[in-house]
Amino acid sequence: MKKSDFHFDLPAELIAQQPLAQRSASRLLVVDAAADTLTDRQMTELPDCLRPGDLLVFNDTRVLPARLFGHKESGGAVEILIERVTGTHEARAQLGVSKKPRPGGRILLQDGTPVVVLGRDGPFFELRFDTPETLEKLLLRLGRMPLPPYIDREADADDAERYQTLFARSPGAVAAPTAGLHFDQALLDALTARGVEFGHVTLHVGAGTFQPVRSDELREHVMHREWLNVGAELVEKMRRTRAAGGRVVAVGTTVVRALESATRDGEVYPFSGETQIFIFPGYRITSVDGLVTNFHLPESTLLMLVSAFAGRERMLGAYRHAVAGRYRFFSYGDGMLIWPGG
Repeated sequence: MKKSDFHFDLPAELIAQQPLAQRSASRLLVVDAAADTLTDRQMTELPDCLRPGDLLVFNDTRVLPARLFGHKESGGAVEILIERVTGTHEARAQLGVSKKPRPGGRILLQDGTPVVVLGRDGPFFELRFDTPETLEKLLLRLGRMPLPPYIDREADADDAERYQTLFARSPGAVAAPTAGLHFDQALLDALTARGVEFGHVTLHVGAGTFQPVRSDELREHVMHREWLNVGAELVEKMRRTRAAGGRVVAVGTTVVRALESATRDGEVYPFSGETQIFIFPGYRITSVDGLVTNFHLPESTLLMLVSAFAGRERMLGAYRHAVAGRYRFFSYGDGMLIWPGG
């Protein structure tokens, strides 16, 4: 398949620039592939779409304030976007700078903290932060929230809270698992009252999630690496759910990628490590029975994943429906609930 097979026209004004006042106030497009229907609902109606005994699986990663600012020793301004923390003082990052530094070059952060360029890893730079505090503590002190590139404004104080999910507890992501942003305490309480159970994986979303597919032939695309953990407790909960006739519903494409990375011979097993899994049509997703997700970029790997789940033509039709219905797109936008065909 080709990248151009996943193009759709999206008016710029439908890209959400701000979160809604209430997390669960977003709309919900329900895509039922088996029934071949599209239904316009509200996120607050999600409990009505699920059954007692179903299991929602969330990504509990926590977004780090991963944007830093400084200057080269020669004086040129530098913006650092951490892609992944690789050690207590090391990270892989993108650099916004007029002239790329060479290995051994130094960057000084706003407070004077020196950063040494260790080398290159494709489009990323390997950096060492020469500071007695851990990199995580430095980011909490100096960093800014890394809003996605399609949000055309600087992060403000509200984003520090709204670009995190309520269940974020494992620091390491530099982009939010955005399907989880729709869930506030009232919605979680309503789901609990419905008899829906919850489980968690961890997948630290990297800045590579925003990288475009550069090859038109999908099989030539190389995915970025991300770290994940699927625990034994969740695996057992998934098995109990399905044995009792319940459904496993992923909240977000990151959960699907984590669970599929932990799948062998159609069965999910505990797993901790890296993944570069690329899911597009032709790949059969077996770890989940439903998916809550946001609306994704044209020609993106995330749109390709949901197309593998429910069919390319069906998903492009759902996106055309969403554009015509003026749904809000991307991280702070509206949501979808996808039930695949048989």
